[in-house]
Amino acid sequence: MKLWTCVLLLCAAAVSVTCEQPLSDEDWLELDTPQGPVRGRKDPKTDLYVFYNIPYATAPVKENKFKAPLPAPVWTKPFDAINKHVICPQVTIPFGALPDNLLTQENCLIANVYVPDTRKKNLTVIVYVHGGAYIMGYGELMKFSNLINSRKDIILVTFNYRLGIHGFLCLGTEDAPGNAGMKDQVALLRWVRDNIASYGGNPNDVALVGASAGSSSVDLLMLSKSAQGLFHRVVPESGGNLAAFSIQRDPVNVAKSHAQKLNFTNVDDIYALEDFYKTASWELLTSDSFFDRLDSTFVFSPCLERETGEEAFLTESPLSILQKGSYKKLPVLYGFAQMEGLLRVHVYYEDWKHKMNKKFSDFLPADLTFKSEEEREEVAEKIKKFFFGSKPVGDDNILSYIDYFSDIIFAYPMLWAVKLHVEAGNNEIYLYEYSFVDENTPLIPHTNIRGADHCAQSMAIMDGANITHVDENLATPEYRSMKKTMRQIWYNFIKTGKPVPEGSSLPAWPAAGADRAPYMSLGQKVELRNEPLLETRTRFWEDIYQKYHLEPIPPPAPEPRKHQEL
Repeated sequence: MKLWTCVLLLCAAAVSVTCEQPLSDEDWLELDTPQGPVRGRKDPKTDLYVFYNIPYATAPVKENKFKAPLPAPVWTKPFDAINKHVICPQVTIPFGALPDNLLTQENCLIANVYVPDTRKKNLTVIVYVHGGAYIMGYGELMKFSNLINSRKDIILVTFNYRLGIHGFLCLGTEDAPGNAGMKDQVALLRWVRDNIASYGGNPNDVALVGASAGSSSVDLLMLSKSAQGLFHRVVPESGGNLAAFSIQRDPVNVAKSHAQKLNFTNVDDIYALEDFYKTASWELLTSDSFFDRLDSTFVFSPCLERETGEEAFLTESPLSILQKGSYKKLPVLYGFAQMEGLLRVHVYYEDWKHKMNKKFSDFLPADLTFKSEEEREEVAEKIKKFFFGSKPVGDDNILSYIDYFSDIIFAYPMLWAVKLHVEAGNNEIYLYEYSFVDENTPLIPHTNIRGADHCAQSMAIMDGANITHVDENLATPEYRSMKKTMRQIWYNFIKTGKPVPEGSSLPAWPAAGADRAPYMSLGQKVELRNEPLLETRTRFWEDIYQKYHLEPIPPPAPEPRKHQEL
């Protein structure tokens, strides 16, 4: 089986671990920060000073573990910001493995700051939000030293946030209001605002970047009033705020259903349900990988919170906010890989092709709703016919299988958002499709075709020839050239808000219109295309979603908790 190249920008990848070597005094950089003095080490491989494991907030624990983050600690003695490989509690996926040296703990809200060796100040800041389907991942995994070290004028911040049930249990109660993981992300951005100048960064020049669930996150952060003003340009890569996996449709029902799977039965008492989750061990809360869901969700993800007077992350649906245009418009570099649906070929295809022929409606995304089971089956048959014609799902049409999952998880939600952004008055949406492959790209099973997998464009930006961070010299010359081009495009956008500035050797890249055109094709050739991106498939899905879209709902207001008699 092919090693996944991304799998929601996390999965089967290993952090490259090197032995710690004794360092001289010149290898340390000590800075005075609002938290206290911080010492970071020089990385001899990248010529960057790296400050690991800086607590940007404090995660509440035990019975408070689903609440918003608490303030970060402060200190007076120098804090040695060395790598302790801290990660948040998370699921274990049924393929691949995490490195053995990781330290899982509930108080896991740490940031890593990568600073070039320069005397320049007011450097542009990249805040990178890791992916992992909202159920796994950690900030340290992805490496960007080639991007940030080439000109020594960018600082990078990566970080952890609470995941899965810990981050996204949403009951609407005082102790589990919802969106703890997104509130962690907001806390990180506020930490950057208040602290990054001490590291040489400019808090008024922040680019927010993410891939997969990280892309969905930054797309949601654009819409949240709690994050407004904390960043200035946005790069969502392969994941959007309108995707079914980005927002729980009915979070209380999700919590009830999962508790029943864990053999808890008193689910209709909201406080009993809350107490069950509050007292459960993290081993129990991470025992289900959630990765084999047929409905294009991963169960626990952001939610709509009910209005309580406390600061919420999101109380209105992304669709409603986009339609109203009631959010701060920012430059956005927006797009996806050509065959995102390869994500659902690895591991699942041999089983799912049979299940799809048996009952295709099981594979409809969770953000569609129907008046009856009969209507559901009729629409499912219409969708199946559009992608597969009169043939069963199978090896002869595996490319259609890939297109289907590309569309419902990634491509259509992002293209829908482009239209809404432009209609809301944002004329700085730069759209692309990444399709580059080379001889090292594996063939798609049952074909002689290669395809750009989920987050392939993100892999081109990162260090290494692939996600395992091997020497880039092992990449083909074509891929090295593509990586250089991609880094130049991303660098341009991160610095200026435009992917191709005037005078560039790259093709001119205007902003997209409401018809999803023009867009940049990032393939064997880099060329601007003026036809709407995926026009036929997008029109088909527009018709489906106009008729059957299911908006998310917040938790209902719970009844007052009854105090038990002594």
